[in-house]
Amino acid sequence: MENNGLNEKINALRKEKNAVILAHYYQVAEIQDIADFVGDSLDLSRKSAETDADVIVFAGVHFMAETAKILSPQKRVLLPDLRAGCSLADSCPVDEFKVFREQHPEHVVVSYVNTTAEIKALTDITCTSTNALKIISSIPESQPIIFAPDRNLGNYLNSITGRNMLLWDGACHVHEEFSLEKIMDILNQNPDAKLIAHPECTKPVQIAADFIGSTSALLKFVTQDDSRKFIVATESGILHQMRKQNPEKTFIPAPPIDSTCGCNDCRFMKMHTLQKVYESLRDDKFEIKLDAEIIKKAVMPIHRMLELSN
Repeated sequence: MENNGLNEKINALRKEKNAVILAHYYQVAEIQDIADFVGDSLDLSRKSAETDADVIVFAGVHFMAETAKILSPQKRVLLPDLRAGCSLADSCPVDEFKVFREQHPEHVVVSYVNTTAEIKALTDITCTSTNALKIISSIPESQPIIFAPDRNLGNYLNSITGRNMLLWDGACHVHEEFSLEKIMDILNQNPDAKLIAHPECTKPVQIAADFIGSTSALLKFVTQDDSRKFIVATESGILHQMRKQNPEKTFIPAPPIDSTCGCNDCRFMKMHTLQKVYESLRDDKFEIKLDAEIIKKAVMPIHRMLELSN
């Protein structure tokens, strides 16, 4: 892909505006390579809280940019493409969830960070796939819990903790669409490969997996494990970092049910381009703005998560 000097232009603007570029592992390779920091949701939340930049350009999806704004309300937070939403966040409408919570007043609400600011404002503690087990384990077993919005992650947590959390019925379109049949075909063709999967995947894929973990945990696993070949059941953007850090190993993206490319991309994550990052930084677009009262309520469960994760 032609760069047309975009890296140099972005670097100049970044310095001029005291800006930082944060990118999720699921972004396209050229955005990951120019970012100041690349990470998963927990890593990016920490960086959002810690940065001394005046401007945060968030190459991720809308809820991530909102989280950065909640943690750094005095900063300008820019999202290169406002259409970059999240199917998982969209699966938990605030009006419906508010009623659901009111029907179970004795429950503590733990919600995945993959939610809107309004859902976070109705939450007691947020979590990410990296720290979800730690967060759930910190809550007394006698305390009933609502877990939202991902049913697959919630079921996985119930299975390994013995809890019986009440689950919101939401899911991520990327992790719901993996084809176990196609994965098994690849495993049969590559008997020396290990299948690794994100806990947002469906239960059949989890059962077949050799290792289940968050995005950062998957990256760490393939670096430390002795195997030379992996089938990766999560968004394909992570393969860029896996290959960079382990050039001697082979990484095969797990295919979805309906696919001609053999990989599984998040259509929202892939809306960002290097050109859009440049234009966002150049023109201060598109800025994330949140109501002050929402920020006040939503920051508390995020702070609880960060405190428990340290």
